Amino acid sequence: MDTIDPVENRRLMLAGELYYAFAPDLSEDRLRCKRAITAYSAATTAGNVSRRRIVELLNHLLQDPNPLPPPAPTEREDSRLLVDYPHVDGPIKMDYGFNVKLGKGVYVNSNSTWIDTCTITIGARTLIGPNCSFYSGTHPTDPFLRNGVRGPELGKPIVVGEDCWFGGSCVVLPGVTIGRGVTIGAGSVVTKDVPDFVVVVGNPARIVKRLDVAEKLKNEQEGGQ
Repeated sequence: MDTIDPVENRRLMLAGELYYAFAPDLSEDRLRCKRAITAYSAATTAGNVSRRRIVELLNHLLQDPNPLPPPAPTEREDSRLLVDYPHVDGPIKMDYGFNVKLGKGVYVNSNSTWIDTCTITIGARTLIGPNCSFYSGTHPTDPFLRNGVRGPELGKPIVVGEDCWFGGSCVVLPGVTIGRGVTIGAGSVVTKDVPDFVVVVGNPARIVKRLDVAEKLKNEQEGGQ
């Protein structure tokens, strides 16, 4: 592992190609993430930490460089000021943090897992129930190539559109894109792409309902003009 070119290895990881996860720099990145998760989870479960401090810790975990707006005069006003920043209940599990991208108004319930080998993007106003898992990492099926922790692995990005709702204990697999306004029933395993404005359930998840939103989309577009 010490002979691996860290720049090229990281490029391969982010490109979804075979790379070595136990290279020294990536191992250190995961340790950094664990330390940030420990601090964040402690704050979210303590019940006496300000909204601003929680958002700061989440930004540190996700390595989001964007500064927060200046504090409001009171804590209640400050909480309202930060209402559109993601709400993520602890405890959580991430590998790196920097590959998780959460949109405005996203809510994530407790015990979420994010295997963020590649980017995992969650659209605005999406609601995620407890015990949901997003796996952008995968392994070769050839066991000789896989070779335990000494072998390479790879990943594929996950994209979730705006206004989705995940019931509890859902799983999303590598490379999946979920459209806007999708409802994913509790316990579903999403193995392939899902179009906009449908309800999916099951393992593997399948479409059980299509929503008629044409009039609402028209009104939304007219209101934005």
